[in-house]
Amino acid sequence: MLNNSGTGAGERALLVHIKARDPRLTADLMEFRELALSAGAVVVDAVVSHRETPDPKFLLGTGKVAELKQIVADQNVELVLVNHDLSPSQERNLERELKCRVVDRTGLILDIFAQRARTFEGKLQVELAQLQRLSTRLVRGWTHLERQKGGIGLRGPGETQLEEDRRVIRDKVRNLTQRIEKIKQQREQSRRARVKAKIPTVSLVGYTNSGKSTLFRALTNEDVFIADQLFATLDPTLRAITIPHFGKIIVADTVGFVRDLPHTLVDAFRATLEETAEADLLLHVIDGHDELWRDKKIQVERVLHQIGSLNVPMLEVYNKVDLLPGVSEGIERDHKGNISIVRISAKQNLGLNELQLAIAERLCTDVVAVVLQLPPTQAKIRAYLYEVGAINNEEVDAEGNWLLDITLHKERWDNLCKRFIDLVSFIVKNNAENTPTDE
Repeated sequence: MLNNSGTGAGERALLVHIKARDPRLTADLMEFRELALSAGAVVVDAVVSHRETPDPKFLLGTGKVAELKQIVADQNVELVLVNHDLSPSQERNLERELKCRVVDRTGLILDIFAQRARTFEGKLQVELAQLQRLSTRLVRGWTHLERQKGGIGLRGPGETQLEEDRRVIRDKVRNLTQRIEKIKQQREQSRRARVKAKIPTVSLVGYTNSGKSTLFRALTNEDVFIADQLFATLDPTLRAITIPHFGKIIVADTVGFVRDLPHTLVDAFRATLEETAEADLLLHVIDGHDELWRDKKIQVERVLHQIGSLNVPMLEVYNKVDLLPGVSEGIERDHKGNISIVRISAKQNLGLNELQLAIAERLCTDVVAVVLQLPPTQAKIRAYLYEVGAINNEEVDAEGNWLLDITLHKERWDNLCKRFIDLVSFIVKNNAENTPTDE
């Protein structure tokens, strides 16, 4: 047993971890403890069970259940958290035996999500996931009524109440699904507007607590909530920023992933995670200081595969370089000369310029980069270029002309040339090989 005492006003919790020849025992248990603390529990102890096959009644063996029962009584435990998915009957049997509430891994993560959801859609999605889970566990809440056993004379008010409750839940699930679908359609309209305006989206993904929100704040100068805890950020946040030598992009901060993220949660938040699937570029933020970063990287890629995002172009961003002796911020390229890795410290603002250059390079597959010399009579062109965030730098020459270093998508450039027929004549310098000329 591991003593993991905590302080606070939350429920006194006992952790139960099941080991089946798993070499990642310590990592799994520490992460589960962090989940419990994030939910507000006070962890008083942790018990490890070595078991190859689950017991159909308790999941654990009877000897281990007796041990848990003694600990619950001795340490005034109010809540037992099991780092495994329990069937409704296993959860119910454990509660009867231990005389306290029992919550499995999925239930714990759902509780954290319910605490952290801030937006209307986030709350709807959490409620939907909770109801879908509750629909399989209704019998637990009706111990004071008769159970459905079948046979003449054995169908009582318990069956009636359960069926009525299931019907209420089905109606609520249907209503929530329809409301979430409407929000999804609204988001799709916003996404189509961004695509039409040729504004690319860069989505931050990564294991929870890897520093995504810190990086998001560093890039956007937005005052977002940041905390050293799992799932500190749940609801997605989108902000427009201007990248030097490229122009305007949309940066999206998404919920962090975790090992064995329950499928019900992935399904419930699929609409939100579509921002990741529809992104032009993913920034996979990795905690380079974490000894288990390789394993966590694999876990993130598994979730990306589940939501159909694994084929989206990806740039690996190794964060917290300031905590690694002898390692500095910068860019690494693969054997083809393409940027594959950027090392940064979002907290210390190290390597952010290199990261922005890397983003620009990865997105500049169909981009125009030129320097224009515009006379004062062409103020409309200058205003438009500022409006779309295409101007990287501006100077004024001796004759009072504007020298504008611009970067924008080729399609937008083509539309601009149609609108202002003489635009190409104002080019004084080409900054990219794919920049059109006055041929």
